[in-house]
Amino acid sequence: MYDHRQLGRELDLFDSDPLIGAGLPFWLPAGAAARHEVESYLYDLERRNGYQHVYSPVLGKRQMYELSGHLANFSGDMFPPMPVGDDELMLRPSLCPHHALIFKARQRSYRDLPLRIAELGQMYRQERSGVLGGLSRVRSISLNDSHVLCPPEQASSEVSAVLRMMREAHAALGLRPASYQLSLRGPGKEYGGREETWAESEALLRRALADNSLVYDEKPGEAAFYGPKIDVQVVDAAGREWTIATVQIDFHQPERFDLSYVDSSGARARPVMVHRSLAGSMERLFGQLIEERGGAFPVWYAPVQLAVLPLAGVDSSFARDAVAAGLRVEEHHDGSLGARIRAAAKVPYVAVIGAREAADGLVSLRLRGGRQLDPMPGAEAISLIRAVAAARVTDDRDLVIAAG
Repeated sequence: MYDHRQLGRELDLFDSDPLIGAGLPFWLPAGAAARHEVESYLYDLERRNGYQHVYSPVLGKRQMYELSGHLANFSGDMFPPMPVGDDELMLRPSLCPHHALIFKARQRSYRDLPLRIAELGQMYRQERSGVLGGLSRVRSISLNDSHVLCPPEQASSEVSAVLRMMREAHAALGLRPASYQLSLRGPGKEYGGREETWAESEALLRRALADNSLVYDEKPGEAAFYGPKIDVQVVDAAGREWTIATVQIDFHQPERFDLSYVDSSGARARPVMVHRSLAGSMERLFGQLIEERGGAFPVWYAPVQLAVLPLAGVDSSFARDAVAAGLRVEEHHDGSLGARIRAAAKVPYVAVIGAREAADGLVSLRLRGGRQLDPMPGAEAISLIRAVAAARVTDDRDLVIAAG
């Protein structure tokens, strides 16, 4: 069993400092490299599926959160207002109000819909100190977020498309979802919107789950204040369940922000908002990936893809060539060969270069797990690693297949 808090620090992926504050981790170069690759992959996946990316500020006026319903329903999780001149600004607890206003910033036609807006944005939650832990529960959250604005009749197909994207993303990341849950209203909580739109939202989500042949559990009381949702759950090393991805249907905020588009008859019509995150926050995602993989990430997002270990007195251009080819490489000269191999245990490929290999332009690749390949030309070794990374192989057994 791995604990991502301990392993993440041992592998120099992330850390924290009391002067920055609890629940505010910072990413070290190795963790930042892995995160960058995952973010780039998600960006590309979204772009290929018709999403347009935006940037929006992490602050907003108090009035915006009154309008969205966050202050009435979510204020306990928000940081207090900051007086700025005649205004009160607040750190956002979610991105949806900003994205609603991005939609509203231009006149929209039915021909523009569905409008799929995506952003990997910062948001802030005033989590209690007692629940903070590592990357799983933090106050500064980097969310893979998106909002689809569409006519209600398109919402179910948009949710189905999101569920397919989730499966593709989770397979590429090596994530193993434990269950799906349909999060519904429950007693003892306040919810926004009208009874008929809640019923329609729930029906649309059920239809998407059925269309994707997904088995799910119903969870009354777990809905967002503005609408029901499908949550994808994972289980961490301690046996706790976390939501790693979500898709939600919201009639409430389009009404509150008076969003509209011109339909085919020339009349004004109200869109529905589909909230969606393929992989949740980068913090929670990597907390889970560290524990599932024990820090031994797949080649495509491993912080170091190749460790080069020259024997004493050997001068080789292989490491420079690998860096020039776009690989993430570390070269280690100090210590015994055995010690250097053990230090690189989490690295997918280790290249041992002796005097004979250097003279012949060859490389002996050792795969993570111990198998050693026959010497091969340096260019061939680089091509092999690049091909495995491009294929987004997640199973170390496939390193052997790819090499074989």
